[in-house]
Amino acid sequence: MSIERVRKYFSQWNMEDRIQEFNVSSATVELAAKALNCEPERIAKTISFMVNGKVILIVAAGDAKVDNSKFKKKFASKAKMLTPEQTLELVGHPVGGVCPFGINEGVSVYLDISLKRFETVFPACGSSNSAIELTIPELEKYSGYIEWVDVCKGWKDEEKAEA
Repeated sequence: MSIERVRKYFSQWNMEDRIQEFNVSSATVELAAKALNCEPERIAKTISFMVNGKVILIVAAGDAKVDNSKFKKKFASKAKMLTPEQTLELVGHPVGGVCPFGINEGVSVYLDISLKRFETVFPACGSSNSAIELTIPELEKYSGYIEWVDVCKGWKDEEKAEA
């Protein structure tokens, strides 16, 4: 089970006890925010893509949406999301529980700047009813991220006003 894989991953730092499991689904941003009783934008959603034959994960704020033109400019590739079957096979976690922890080898992690406005965020932990609260420095440390990227839209105040 994916959550056990994440629990084992966090046990390296004696942090497995910080993983929260819920009696309700946290598979979407809205459900996770309700389960955690927090703002939806503080949910750190992890989206899986295929870029030039390689799997990448983008971790972004709950209110952010991938901007196709920014994505293409950054990765020189169209934003092509993995199917649920591909995600489970290639990343190692099911959709609804995808996170940057305890993932398959060769998967690259990028953190979107939409997360930087929060002190703490809540990524999933490998299942559709789990999460962990991490500070941004902790997210950087434990996600094994490559770099911060700016590939999302819809989360900045000025963008929300235009919508």
